Amino acid sequence: MAELERIGIIGLGLIGGSIAAGLKRVGGYEIHAFDADPDATKAGLSMGIIDGVHLTVADLAKGVDVVCLCTPVRSMTSLLQELGGFEGVLTDVGSVKRPLFDAVSEHCSHMMPQLVPGHPIAGSESHGVTAASPELFLNHKVILTPSELSNPEAVQRIQKMWAAMGADVIEMAADHHDAVLAQTSHLPHLLAYTLVDVLAGSGDGREVFDYAAGGFRDFSRIAASDPEMWRDIFLSNKTALLRLIDTFQEALAETAALIENDQAEQLMDQLARAKSARDYFSSIQPPSKHQ
Repeated sequence: MAELERIGIIGLGLIGGSIAAGLKRVGGYEIHAFDADPDATKAGLSMGIIDGVHLTVADLAKGVDVVCLCTPVRSMTSLLQELGGFEGVLTDVGSVKRPLFDAVSEHCSHMMPQLVPGHPIAGSESHGVTAASPELFLNHKVILTPSELSNPEAVQRIQKMWAAMGADVIEMAADHHDAVLAQTSHLPHLLAYTLVDVLAGSGDGREVFDYAAGGFRDFSRIAASDPEMWRDIFLSNKTALLRLIDTFQEALAETAALIENDQAEQLMDQLARAKSARDYFSSIQPPSKHQ
């Protein structure tokens, strides 16, 4: 019988829990977990998706082959310091990649050859281990951002892990990843949070939500995501995000001018361009309940 691959998950929330559930379903993996909230690991045990619970990060690192950081981005630096002399493969699921490279380089440079950062392009507005799904990553892209220092065997190991859960694994440079995700994920989330916050604080108070239609529901859904996680993402990728906010503010001002000046033809052109782009996006996306 082949030896089980031992995976250590730090942070047993939606993503960490779904990794555990997905790997347990395919078999061949022994899952260990650490979470600052003991209720999370207790739930993981009762769900049958983890095999062992550890009370410290250092203790978890002693008995696993791979450590996967599934915590908010800005908490990773302190966790790296607790990993100490870990010599296995280190990966993560963060939506911003450059800060992890910088933290590893500064605090534990010996881990650089074994560092293979990752980011699954999948999720849900629900959070916590009880929302975990073994199919969360099925037919979804997972982006790996190894560096020129990354050991090819370490990269292959992480590729295999994600592929086992049905993910489409691709690679790109860390800085390019952060620029792309600022456009496709970080700005949309920021806009959704801002819209809901503005409407909730408007003169009519929360009465406005009584009359909200499907468009508001669909757009604002992502504002139900974990606030701590998104605070860390916004702050960790602020250079790219602030540049996009400036661009969006200029575009919004131009649209406002079209409306103010009754420029119907130009407004129609803009709306048609946007619809065409959205139709193309819909045509290339696999059907899924998780977007």
